[in-house]
Amino acid sequence: MTATSVRGIDHIGVTVPDLETATLFLTRAFGAEVLYDALRRQDGPNGGPDVEQRLGVPAGTQQLAIRMLALPGGGPGIELFEFQGPRREPPALPCDFGWQHVALYADDLDAAVRDCVAAGATLLAGAQPLPGPEAGEHNRFAYLRTPWGSTLQLLTYPDPQPWQRAAPGGSDTGTWPTDPARPGPS
Repeated sequence: MTATSVRGIDHIGVTVPDLETATLFLTRAFGAEVLYDALRRQDGPNGGPDVEQRLGVPAGTQQLAIRMLALPGGGPGIELFEFQGPRREPPALPCDFGWQHVALYADDLDAAVRDCVAAGATLLAGAQPLPGPEAGEHNRFAYLRTPWGSTLQLLTYPDPQPWQRAAPGGSDTGTWPTDPARPGPS
């Protein structure tokens, strides 16, 4: 097996029905910051055979606007796309093939859920304990639907997880984000 030069997630692309509404949700719910508009509405639309081939979309599809946002804390960017065209499917549900949800780490899960709901998300069920290899006394998660219908998971795992102890090296600290108050490797 060869090593790759991939180091992590740079950004997540999300197609939304309205760029401004989605931007408002992400800034209110997560404190996301608008970095730049890759395609301003007044400069679009962007379409044609090149776009159709590059993105693998049906003929007649046009990009109306594209915006890049940054999450606080150096997480991956969120790139919002607004399209018009002959095909518009509803967002994937967790039972559908393909990328089906985005999971964001929160230091304070309850506050993050409250912020998302206040910004327009729908909580699907109250926060639950993380199960099995992710379990820990304070490790929890919750699923929500964004205003445009995509599935969002919020999670926190400040306690060591069983999978980390079973991993090569047997460390009780992982490389994933954890509570900043949690001590690092000694």
